[in-house]
Amino acid sequence: MFVTLAGSLALIGAVAGAYYFAMRPVTLRIAVGPANSDDIKAVQALTQAFSQARGYIRLRPVQTDGAAASAKALEDGAADLAIIRGDLDVPKNAQAVATLRKNVAVLWVPPPAKGKGKKSGPKITKIAQLAGRRIGVVGRTPANVNLLKVILQQYGVDPGKVEIIQFPAAEAADAIRNQKADAYLAAGPVNSKITADAINASTRDGGTPTFLAIDSAEAIAQNHPMYEASEIPAGAFGGSPDKPDDEVKTISFSHHIVARKGLSESTVAAFTRQLFAIRQQLMTEFPLAAKIETPDTDKDAVIPVHPGAAAFVDGEEKTFLDRYSDYIWWGLMALSAMGSAGAWFAGYLKKDERSNNSSLRERLLDMIAGARRSESIEELDRMQSDADEILRDTLRCFDDGAIEEGALTAFSIALEQFHNAVADRKTLLNSMPQNLQRAGAQFRAAATL
Repeated sequence: MFVTLAGSLALIGAVAGAYYFAMRPVTLRIAVGPANSDDIKAVQALTQAFSQARGYIRLRPVQTDGAAASAKALEDGAADLAIIRGDLDVPKNAQAVATLRKNVAVLWVPPPAKGKGKKSGPKITKIAQLAGRRIGVVGRTPANVNLLKVILQQYGVDPGKVEIIQFPAAEAADAIRNQKADAYLAAGPVNSKITADAINASTRDGGTPTFLAIDSAEAIAQNHPMYEASEIPAGAFGGSPDKPDDEVKTISFSHHIVARKGLSESTVAAFTRQLFAIRQQLMTEFPLAAKIETPDTDKDAVIPVHPGAAAFVDGEEKTFLDRYSDYIWWGLMALSAMGSAGAWFAGYLKKDERSNNSSLRERLLDMIAGARRSESIEELDRMQSDADEILRDTLRCFDDGAIEEGALTAFSIALEQFHNAVADRKTLLNSMPQNLQRAGAQFRAAATL
């Protein structure tokens, strides 16, 4: 009984411990950068929302110098998650969890400056006319320069014959007002404030900027799978008149939330579930949260999806019992085997005691026959005393667990038969004359000699 109780308590404790271990909060390090970027703001909002919701997953931002540095942090194991650009080299151990946002490439030319003594070159209306010109790139990341080069090469413009000027996003408006370049490129969400401010800074003397369409967007996407053909809606950057005044073809790329390949499937599934559950709450405070999308689960996706994220998207996420039922079953089997082994070992230790009890029971059976042949009351009393000792030893064996209840029942039947034999023999001896008892005793003594 005590062994069974101990085993049950051990099983309950093991299940409770496993449940606590599996459901305890997990903190994931997420690499993101650069400072003051939309990605940083998004991760900070998610971190706060996850903490307030007291969910299974918590986030700890790891600030980096940019998407390339974030990818490096993930590759080196310094982060569990990372925000990376889809048009940069993706670490081999990165698997997609969600699409944070999509960015479009915006190419535009400011209106010609008006005034005495100011001369402007030929009007630029096509990308092919950018050869020999100065092109300003908003942002310090080399990825934007690479994006510009891909576009120029598609239109036969040698990047080496173009003067590329980069300036920080915070200085973009001033650089454009000071006419630092002939054309500009910015990459960001369609509703990016940085891009809108830069385009608005291009408006001067009543003129509006000219947007350069990337008509070969589909060809670029075909040759470079990290890019997609896209469009900039009319009036995306506000103003009066609308900027642009019509849809403009362009290319886009995504910022992805990726996870380490070795990260637990259940952990990533829980993160993905929390991410999309909290997205609606963030939209009022952080509109960019509306851009978060599920990852591409196709096998030929540019960034392979993490199995945990795929399980959430496909509705195949495993429950606690699904994940640990095998362990629980094997645990029960192990406890059963341990109980059987313990019972056998306990029985092995008590084999001598059981053997001794068996000999006592055989002795008691022999005493039944002896009691029926006894010729004196004294001998029966001595046999009764021996039976009491046998009873005491048998009960001690039963208390120690050396014999089972069935063996005790068999002993009780034998003991009852012994008492009946003694009682019957005493009745018979008491009814016989004393001289006959003495003669019988003398006869038995002579027969023994």
